[in-house]
Amino acid sequence: MALQKWTTGCRPFSGMLRDLKRRLRYYKSDWTDAWDYRVLPASINIYFANLLPELAFALDMFRKTDNNFGVNEVLLASVLGSVVFALFSAQPLCITGVTGPITVFNYTIYEIIRDRDTPYFPFMFWICFWSMIMHMFIAITNGVNYLKHITSFSCQIFGFYVAFIYLQKGIQILISQQDRGLTDLFLSVVVALLVLFFGYGCNILGKSNLFKHQIRVFLLDYGLLAVVIFFSGFQHMGKMKEVPLARLPTSKAFEPSEHRSWLVHFWRISVGDVFLAIPFAIVLTILFYFDHNVSCIMSQSPEYPVKKPSGFHWDFFLLGITTGISGLLGIPAPNGLIPQAPMHTESLCVTRVQTETEAGEKHKPMIIMDRVVEQRASNLIQGLLTLGTMTGPFLVVLRQIPQCVLAGLFWVMGFSAIEGNAITRNLLWVFGDKRLIPEDHQLNGCVKRSSPYYYTLYQLIGFGCIFAITQIPKASIGFPVVLMILIPFRKYFMEKWFVKEDLELLDSPVGEMIYS
Repeated sequence: MALQKWTTGCRPFSGMLRDLKRRLRYYKSDWTDAWDYRVLPASINIYFANLLPELAFALDMFRKTDNNFGVNEVLLASVLGSVVFALFSAQPLCITGVTGPITVFNYTIYEIIRDRDTPYFPFMFWICFWSMIMHMFIAITNGVNYLKHITSFSCQIFGFYVAFIYLQKGIQILISQQDRGLTDLFLSVVVALLVLFFGYGCNILGKSNLFKHQIRVFLLDYGLLAVVIFFSGFQHMGKMKEVPLARLPTSKAFEPSEHRSWLVHFWRISVGDVFLAIPFAIVLTILFYFDHNVSCIMSQSPEYPVKKPSGFHWDFFLLGITTGISGLLGIPAPNGLIPQAPMHTESLCVTRVQTETEAGEKHKPMIIMDRVVEQRASNLIQGLLTLGTMTGPFLVVLRQIPQCVLAGLFWVMGFSAIEGNAITRNLLWVFGDKRLIPEDHQLNGCVKRSSPYYYTLYQLIGFGCIFAITQIPKASIGFPVVLMILIPFRKYFMEKWFVKEDLELLDSPVGEMIYS
């Protein structure tokens, strides 16, 4: 498959028009191709993979914004992103919703303006409004082409950071239980660890050689859901039902968490605060520029046999629209999700066991990906399912989920993301016994033996800087800026410090993952 050639001209709208021209001819097939057996399990799988962590993020924001953001706000944000991108985007495989970084962004804004007597939701509207303008300007002027300078060096750091955010959020949920008593805390920790053990175990078994292929696919599709359902009822067994575990707080059906309307009164704010929102909007735009586009790239990685073209300029313009609508409704702005976006593509892969003829005499038969069911229905279905979750009966069900189950879920997603990150692979090589590492290992091909050590060290330093700044109250909002600094650092410094052959082996431009 040919690689996308970057637009070199500066003609406004040229990138967006090219995206639309290439993608519109596939629009009909995006719906007709949905008649495939993989669409239903993929829809259900990604619905729960998206819903469950968002409930945990909702709990986090609910506590840290004095109940301004809750379950319904997060669910509505997910619905907005899913429906809009399923119907109109050029990359419908990318799943959008509420992420850990935007959660940090939202409650940090609240901490900053809480003592200024600035109304929170009107201020958030103007942040989203200015950010919408910036999104549109970047898309119209072909600014997404800057992605060609982003390499897997910074993408892997960001993925590593998101994974540790998941682990941290799980710990924070359990720490918040300590005021409820030692018994509650002990049972919460036990349940969270059991969710981690069985949830992560389903993931490991699903990717192993144990059991039949159908059983492994079932474990990957529904294993984590079964674990969450079981341990949500686990608290009612035996004497555990006498322990009042903290549960997920919810509001009335289709209503905001606080007593307000869905329409934000954005005019009830001073002119000074309107312009004060601009620097925060710049930070939000930087975050979404990196986060959303990398999520799109990961959902169309070369490891998946994706055939249809991409469209980054148009989708970033569309993301600006959803960001503006989010500010008007008073909900978190949705954007591309890591790791749910590539998880969605993987769940749509049609796999089969490699035949002995294909494997050859010296290779064992293995599971290979035949094709990806590229369509819009699964994204739309999971968005509509999320909308149904905002109804009264479903909110009653969500209210039964103990917070410790969500903590365990965070850990499952965190460890799964760490396992699949290239930094982890590099660390295993760095600290591994070189006599037991296969000779054909990628890092063994470096010209200088020290290159993998220094490359991994710089990635860990970059991760440490991003993670450290998010631990500083009110300063954590600046982490997208640190993330963007890594791009020129990689381009202008590391190219001088590393042998060219080694850097090409260790790193690669993400632009090469974008198909024409």
